[in-house]
Amino acid sequence: MPPRERRRRLGAAVRAGPGRVTAMADSADAPKSRQPRRRLHYGEGREALLTAAVRVVARGGLRKLTYRAVAQEAGVTHGLVVHHFGSRDALIEEALAHTIRTSLNISALEPGTGRVADFSTGLSDMVTADPDTQAFQYELLLEARRRPELLPQIRALYDEYFDATRRELSRMLPAGADTALTRLVFAALEGLVLHQLVLGEPGVTDAALEKLRSLLRLLDADGDGVCDAPGESAGEAPA
Repeated sequence: MPPRERRRRLGAAVRAGPGRVTAMADSADAPKSRQPRRRLHYGEGREALLTAAVRVVARGGLRKLTYRAVAQEAGVTHGLVVHHFGSRDALIEEALAHTIRTSLNISALEPGTGRVADFSTGLSDMVTADPDTQAFQYELLLEARRRPELLPQIRALYDEYFDATRRELSRMLPAGADTALTRLVFAALEGLVLHQLVLGEPGVTDAALEKLRSLLRLLDADGDGVCDAPGESAGEAPA
């Protein structure tokens, strides 16, 4: 601002009162600053952008998923999102794959022990700790009813879950698990996740899971020792 113009404005501020003088001086002297952008390495940046995309969709639906919204959520430039994914469809597809990896890694859907007591332990904690990942998947599931082009990604998502559920049921049950039983058990788990996501009540989720485990124990008709007895926790040997 030219000195003459500054003196004119300060003079007007003096006539308006001392508070105005301070405000004008602060405004004139304060340096203009820009919000710093984060500098991320390639791998780190990609994961951060996928996590940001999941949050955007979980909170605002798929219609809110734009390059700029993801960039703002991640605290990076708009161009970085374009550089990593190239298209919105690619971003959606990779975000889905990201949620599959995250869910399967942090859930106990497939603990690999073959013990009923271990099946889906920590499910309620997973929903409490990371509700956005679950909400993102439900948002895309509903969106696929309106946009059939999303169905291949949704089918791939659920195939991963079905396969993990079937493998663990086959470890637990002597007769293995067919498609119908696999879908039934997974539908129960998915319903519990959805209800907790909307209604809260993780204790209700835990109680319902224990009932589900009790039903699975009944399917271990020949008592081969892989399926633990009621009340027996993982890692405990029967008396």
